[in-house]
Amino acid sequence: MTRLIQTFIPTIGCLLLIILGLATQSFVPFLSIIFYLGAISFGGFKQTREGLTELWQENTLNVDLLMALAAIGACLIGDFLEGAMLTFIFCLSGALEEYTTSKSQQEITALMNLQPRKAQRLTANEELEEIAVTDLKINDRVFVPKGGTIPIDGYLESQQATVDEATLSGESVPVEKVPHDELFAGTINRGNPLILQVTKKSDETVFAKIIQLVEKAQSTPTKTASFISRIENTYVKGVLVVVPLMILVSYFIFGWSFQESFYRGIVLLVVASPCALVASATPATLAALSNAARNGVLIKGGLHLEQLADLKAIAFDKTGTLTKGKPIVTDSYFVKDQNLAQQILVSMEQKTTHPLAQAIVTHFDIAIPKDIQKLLIEEITGFGLRTVYQEAQWIVGKWEPEKTSIAEKELLDKIHLLEQQGKTVIVLTKDNQLIALIGLLDVPKENAQQVIDYFNNQQIDTSMITGDNQGTAAAIAEKIGVQHLLANCTPSDKTHYAQQQKEKYTVTAMVGDGVNDAPALATASLGVAMGQGTDVAMEIADIVLVKNDLQKLSYAHRLSLRMKKIIKQNIIFSLTVICLLILSNFLQFLNLPLGVIGHEGSTILVILNGLRLLKPLPEDTSKKSRCTGCPLQPNHHSI
Repeated sequence: MTRLIQTFIPTIGCLLLIILGLATQSFVPFLSIIFYLGAISFGGFKQTREGLTELWQENTLNVDLLMALAAIGACLIGDFLEGAMLTFIFCLSGALEEYTTSKSQQEITALMNLQPRKAQRLTANEELEEIAVTDLKINDRVFVPKGGTIPIDGYLESQQATVDEATLSGESVPVEKVPHDELFAGTINRGNPLILQVTKKSDETVFAKIIQLVEKAQSTPTKTASFISRIENTYVKGVLVVVPLMILVSYFIFGWSFQESFYRGIVLLVVASPCALVASATPATLAALSNAARNGVLIKGGLHLEQLADLKAIAFDKTGTLTKGKPIVTDSYFVKDQNLAQQILVSMEQKTTHPLAQAIVTHFDIAIPKDIQKLLIEEITGFGLRTVYQEAQWIVGKWEPEKTSIAEKELLDKIHLLEQQGKTVIVLTKDNQLIALIGLLDVPKENAQQVIDYFNNQQIDTSMITGDNQGTAAAIAEKIGVQHLLANCTPSDKTHYAQQQKEKYTVTAMVGDGVNDAPALATASLGVAMGQGTDVAMEIADIVLVKNDLQKLSYAHRLSLRMKKIIKQNIIFSLTVICLLILSNFLQFLNLPLGVIGHEGSTILVILNGLRLLKPLPEDTSKKSRCTGCPLQPNHHSI
């Protein structure tokens, strides 16, 4: 707030001096001139100094100098009030532009204020000690009270927690956590007091990376903003050449008086200045980047956000990006002894940490008798697990025809159907007789199909590239509706495909989360990393989806389209106003105050139009997902 007040002090001071000048003009004209000159000096000092500094250090001219020259020119012909008004409105538009930048930077300040500087660490004696967050070490145990802000990344030790992660994901609904779930710095404990174990240093947390990425993004302009900045110097030079020519032409050729010619030259100096044009892109870009960061999308610069609007093709990794990355049981068939078979199956799978085993244990949430819990389990290398119960040999493992003979055609048909659906088939046998079939699949994320549909509807080519086998990949691709599929891909295959796409479509994106995706992320025009993926992917990527929410990618695309539209509106509007004002000046019915109001007013409108990008986008009303129900709901029955 203090900085904001400081930004507007010159504007307020300039206005007060103009009011004093108007109040004294009728009875002390000389004093009013002093007030007007004071308004010009007080209000225009900062911009003039910045313009001269840029001219001296970088040998470039900008609009600040044009306004200073216009104000001086107005004073030379005795229009002190108009010079003061010019300075005031120019100062006001500059303050509004600084306000826009400040509003964007407030996102960083707000984020930094959310991150605690102190933490309560548990000592070896289970006592609490308050230390600086920067002094926390990996494996330290930290206590977080109810309503407290989590100071550092770690995993939950307590039995349960309810955490508000809106600062990271933009989602207002708290997330339920169970032991060993990840907790993130800057999020808020909405439930009972909890204990976490530190897994990252304070400068390596997801929250710290967000702040670093937002800061970096705000210093990277769009191509449009860079282009406008480059032409500003040439444009200003052109205006400084045209203005004297106009004065000479109007005086010697059109026969205007020197007073009128000089006055029209000063008006031209004002209305031809590209203030609104210069402000067309940067405020809008900063507002859009802030909007994205607030909604869980970190974009490393306006250039990447601008590119996103021109996207023509997008490729997705499968595991962990389009799918949950963890298999679940989708089908289960029990031939006989279902209760006993489930108990033995779960008891055996509890003894291993394999993802397929964990999926089965999670799915069959049943009580296990003590005698079955104590079964001795033997691992069969490359196949599965074996145990003996009631003098019968039980084996669980992946279906392999050469190791498990099944004579019943009906069972073989079911296995082949599961395989055609891309599912991993696990069999349970008793003395080589088939007892159960389990089908597992890494299912798509809840919103994967909706996101793919969105890009398909936008006429953007969609692909899925994965190292998984053709059958599994094809099943996922069909469910979510991608246009192209490449399976059995190595990292080099992914990179080669990304290069091919880039050559064909020019502006492409690659979305992934693993180390094997990093080369493809770097090759594509835009690399998009899942925020809970590997650090390598996040470092290389241009865009990071903080909470792995694919819908945030479609949100970012809609935001980029809106930003491009608003910048285009600003450019067309500013150029139109400049042309109309210049024409009005030549027709001699535009005076300096109206020229100032028209010129600086257009600048203010352009800035305010860009600020609209700070508002959250409305929900996407385009075509929704192709089917309302999940196509991969578990199907449980016995045969």
